[in-house]
Order: sequence, then C-alpha cells, then structure tokens
Amino acid sequence: MNGGATTLTDSTVKRRRNPLTEPINAVNNTTPMAKKSLHYSQASFLKWTFSDAVYVVKHHWVPCIFAFGLLFFMAVEYTLRMVPASSPPFDLGFIVTRSLNRVLESSPNLNTLLAFLNTVFVGMQTTYILWTWLFEGRPRATISALFMFTCRGILGYSTQLPLPQEFLGSGADFPVGNVSFFLFYSGHVAGSVIASLDMRRMQRWELAWTFDVLNVLQAVRLLGTRGHYTIDLAVGVGAGILFDSLAGKYEDCKRKVASANGLGHITISNGSSTKQALTQ
Repeated sequence: MNGGATTLTDSTVKRRRNPLTEPINAVNNTTPMAKKSLHYSQASFLKWTFSDAVYVVKHHWVPCIFAFGLLFFMAVEYTLRMVPASSPPFDLGFIVTRSLNRVLESSPNLNTLLAFLNTVFVGMQTTYILWTWLFEGRPRATISALFMFTCRGILGYSTQLPLPQEFLGSGADFPVGNVSFFLFYSGHVAGSVIASLDMRRMQRWELAWTFDVLNVLQAVRLLGTRGHYTIDLAVGVGAGILFDSLAGKYEDCKRKVASANGLGHITISNGSSTKQALTQ
C-alpha cells in the first residue's frame, strides 16, 4: 500500500470476546488442544472485568432482565404469605378490573351486550380458522386449533378450578347458554392468537392487529366478568403460540414424508397444490 501502510490480515485482527457466551482465551485459542480443552475451561464470568459486565448488560439486556426477575420473585416467594384454604384465590387481574366488575354487575343489559359481542368475536375466530383450511387449502391454523382445544380439555379436566365468587354469567356468552366450561386455560384467547399468527404469515397486517386489539378487549371483559382467572388468559397466549408452532412442525414433517413417497405435499400459502398430505 502507498505510504507504507500495514495490511491487516485475519491473523492480526483481534475481535472482542463475548463475555456471556465465550470462555476466557476462547477468541485466539485455535489449536486442536485448545479446542479439546475448551469445554473444560473455567467459567468465564469468574474472571469478568467491569468492561465485560457493561458489555453483557448492554448487548444481552433481555437475559439480564430475566435474571433480575428471578432474584426479585425469589424474594417475593420467600416472604409472601400463602392464601388460606378457606379464602378465594388471589388474582391481580380481578383487583385491577374491580370497578368494571361493579359496572357490569349493576348493568345486566350491558353485560349481556358485551357477552354477545364476545360470542361474535369467537365466531369470527372460528370462521377464519376453518376458512383457511376449507377454502384456501392451508390446514395449519385448523390443526393448531385441534391440538390446542384437545390439550385444553385434558388440562382443564385434570385440575378443575373453582368458579370465581363474583362470576357474572350471561346466556349470550360463549359457550352459549351459561353451560359449564373449563377455566384453564382460555380457549378464547388462544384461538384468537392462532388466527392472528396465521394472518401475519399471510401479511394480512390490518386484520391481525384488529384481532389483537379485540383479543385484549376480550381479555379485559373476561376479567371483569370473572369468566377467567388471569393465569388462564396468560397461558392462553402461550398456548396459541405453542400449538401454532407444533402445527407448523407437523406440516413440515408430513410434507417431507409425502415428498419422499412421491405423494405431493401439504398446501402452502397460495393454495395451488392439488394434493395434500392430510388426505393421503
């Protein structure tokens, strides 16, 4: 180079070690012996410098938040008094929506109207999920819903939670007719999440955000009527994500099997395939 500048090669450039994921001396140890002993080296955090700690907090803030949460809730768990067996369960969501519960209790017609709207929203979820299979030829959302509701039935029957004392039922609510239902976990919420995730895969962004907003409103109403505990709603979100993922893995598995056997494949987003592994 002009001016006598030194050319830097890969062997002369030293990169910064990631203190969270790489042991001490892991950056430059490239010999076979070093690679072999890498798994037996001393835990890197025992030799962290202040700079390493700052780097971890800056670039790995998510696990740092969870680490703080672990310590915080360990302290809470060791100092919290258990709810007596003779008392109703403690539910933070019920405390937050206490005023809404009073309004709905004093206005039966409003409660019935919101229950009806909630049932309409459940119908929208069901219609969309079935539409993706029957008319678009994409069974993933339907498979996910089947997985989700079957698991919900198993868990709901295995541990049957008591109906909240302030429950405000309505004949217009889903399940229609004030019939018995499993509390854990919320199929209302999980079904909406499944539909929303499918909408995002198809880039139906406005419809997905509409479902998300309606799902939040639905969750608030369910807390206000004491139709679900907070834990039911939170797990409902996780269940929707989990079973959508499992349905996707099921499709991938069947697609590979069908491809290996020359039977076609499960329909993808454009619905153009004439053979589906589910029908083989």
